[in-house]
Amino acid sequence: MRPGPRNLITDVEGLSVGHAACDRLKSGVTVVLGETPFVAAVDVMGGAPGTRETDLLAPHRLVEAVDALVLSGGSAFGLDAAAGVADILRTRGRGFRIGEVVVPIVPAAILFDLLNGGDKAWEASPYRALGAQALDAAGPDFALGRAGAGMGAMTGTLMGGIGSASYVLESGITVGALVAVNAFGSATAPGGRTFWAGAFEEGGEFGGLGPPRAKYDATIPLPRKPMAMGGAGNTTLAVVATDATLDKAAATRLAEAAHDGMARALLPAHTPYDGDLVFAAATGRRPLGDAPVEAMTAIGHAGALCLTRAIARAVFAARPAPGDLLPCWSELAD
Repeated sequence: MRPGPRNLITDVEGLSVGHAACDRLKSGVTVVLGETPFVAAVDVMGGAPGTRETDLLAPHRLVEAVDALVLSGGSAFGLDAAAGVADILRTRGRGFRIGEVVVPIVPAAILFDLLNGGDKAWEASPYRALGAQALDAAGPDFALGRAGAGMGAMTGTLMGGIGSASYVLESGITVGALVAVNAFGSATAPGGRTFWAGAFEEGGEFGGLGPPRAKYDATIPLPRKPMAMGGAGNTTLAVVATDATLDKAAATRLAEAAHDGMARALLPAHTPYDGDLVFAAATGRRPLGDAPVEAMTAIGHAGALCLTRAIARAVFAARPAPGDLLPCWSELAD
């Protein structure tokens, strides 16, 4: 198992990613677009999710494939981003056909960044337009760190952002992850620059410092963001994707397994204050082969590892911006 050529989720054939963000707003939108409709599923483990069209991703629901997935800042206002994406997809003839009508299927999830220091005094929500801009920007290469839905994201101790990583399995199947890290927990060990994810790093993709050397100290108080919101300003949103042929039930299992990667990289994770959520996406370009259970085990394991690495890469890539309420990893002393 090795990272793909880009070490991004777009190493999964058939997917592209686009960002749109506003520096003044300190918020933005990220879109995962399929070249063709793809199988998708979702698993929510956080206590405070915000979503659109996720019920239809259950294995027993009618719709078998979606056109795009949206990750957005803006809390509930950010759900408008999916409408902007759907507007454009409809003009392209993309969507679920019912007679002469085409309805784009665009599940979405949001994170809370309304109290992160950006200017949120809008008269009309900007997220519909940001969603359309992110879709138009979709391609194989995209920025990490302060971009898209991760523009104003924060962990408990440092600025967060967008991260991504990939693996190519021995079977030739590719697995990748994309994440917007806005967590209640921390991505680094207290008092240092080492990432909880350090044991899973490939090369020097997030600093090459290795795992924390000190034993975890359970007496240290939990991190608390510098804002009076009762702890609610959180949520880590992820997409874990593969080019394998999965049905909705198998994709759901992939989303469930990938949450292990979040728990390895963020301490604590899945709290009542987080809306932690993982979408799974399968483009169906490669068969599972003659041993599907073994193949699914490998895909789930790789998905979790990619998500672990993607979270650390998001925090590692973040760079300072005016008005930040927390430092970036890049500003910490060696």
